[in-house]
Amino acid sequence: MGIGEIFIAFVIGLGLLLIGIPIGAVMVALGTVGGLIVFGMPFVQSIGSVVWGVQNENILTAIPLFILMGELLLRAGIADKMYGALSVWLGRLPGGLLHTNIGCCSLFAATTGSSVATAATIGTVALPALNERGYSKAQSLGSLAAGGTLGILIPPSIALLIYGSLTNNSISQLFVAGVIPGLLLTASFMLYIAGAHALSGGTRNNVAKPTWGEKFSALVDLIPPIIIFLVVMGSIYLGIATPTESAALGVITSLFFAAKERRLNFDMLHHSFVQTAQITGMILLIIVGAFVLNLVLSLLGVAQVMTEWVVSMDLSVTQLLLAMIVFYLILGCFLEVLSIQVATIPIAYPIVTAVGVDPIWFGIFIVLMSEIAMITPPVGMNLYVVQGVRPDGGQIGDVMRGTLPFVIIMLVFTGLLIAFPEIVLWLPQMMRGT
Repeated sequence: MGIGEIFIAFVIGLGLLLIGIPIGAVMVALGTVGGLIVFGMPFVQSIGSVVWGVQNENILTAIPLFILMGELLLRAGIADKMYGALSVWLGRLPGGLLHTNIGCCSLFAATTGSSVATAATIGTVALPALNERGYSKAQSLGSLAAGGTLGILIPPSIALLIYGSLTNNSISQLFVAGVIPGLLLTASFMLYIAGAHALSGGTRNNVAKPTWGEKFSALVDLIPPIIIFLVVMGSIYLGIATPTESAALGVITSLFFAAKERRLNFDMLHHSFVQTAQITGMILLIIVGAFVLNLVLSLLGVAQVMTEWVVSMDLSVTQLLLAMIVFYLILGCFLEVLSIQVATIPIAYPIVTAVGVDPIWFGIFIVLMSEIAMITPPVGMNLYVVQGVRPDGGQIGDVMRGTLPFVIIMLVFTGLLIAFPEIVLWLPQMMRGT
């Protein structure tokens, strides 16, 4: 199979996506029809075993568990209290509640693993207060949309789980690798907010200065998400639990805090389980489609053809990664995160590993590119999520203008990771004891 045929298949798939056909159905259709044309009925008959094998993959059990953990925390009112507590500590910094947006997004992301859930939840809580205090709409909405993207970088991350399952890399190593980049990106967002506030000549909002007693009292509301993060990541880092087992521990801890808040009842559990089942079903359908398509690609030797083609171009590692950044920026204008991951990882992964890129580092790179896709118009998922929860209506252009500086920060940060890969790899190497 040549480069021309690969390009035609890619264009057909992209065209089907653009007319609104779900990504899972597109991949199953391309894989099944392509396999039938090339290999005949024996290929179609083999699809059943592929689907069965994917659905019995132990590591994928962590996906519904992490989603359920986030649902429980959301419906227990933990997010509301967390925002209030952080606003006490961060509300008088230059930029005020915009820092609270980023801090709360990063903390909530560390307990849910979902960017959409983070942006929707924190946006619902924060926007009324931001509007009441007269914050710029673009800055408010942009900080929420960009802060929500931290949900797929700071572990536990569903995006990293999917990358690990598609590439057969250690989920534990990927989770640990995301910690330092996630914290540094959070700090970068907050530095930008403070700098932009100073350059604009703004003043602090007229908010009463909290006493130290009020600050320390507010810390009580930060205990649940911090404990859950420590339970999940601590059990993984210490080697006492697999990612799936740590997700189960996180769910049990979330149930404890929901009961402590007196929110644990049948209706709350019913809504949490239904929402978890709906989201999980969508994700697993996409993963099944990806594996069906990947089976055809591997049998046809597409990855090998693409790898040989890229190697023949004699690009350096840096040039290859820069070319990939441009490719993902363009792709992010049309596809959402899961679509980008399952459509590109099977082909991109063999190429980058063939030129010596560390697979764990590349996982963080892919997630960063996916983050940018979430706030890239016209199909950036977080743009529409934040627009959907704003109470005052308005144009989505406000959200797009507000996210532009954060896109630039992410691109600069990606360049920093390319120049200094140790930022990603240091903690996993410590975990391995190397």
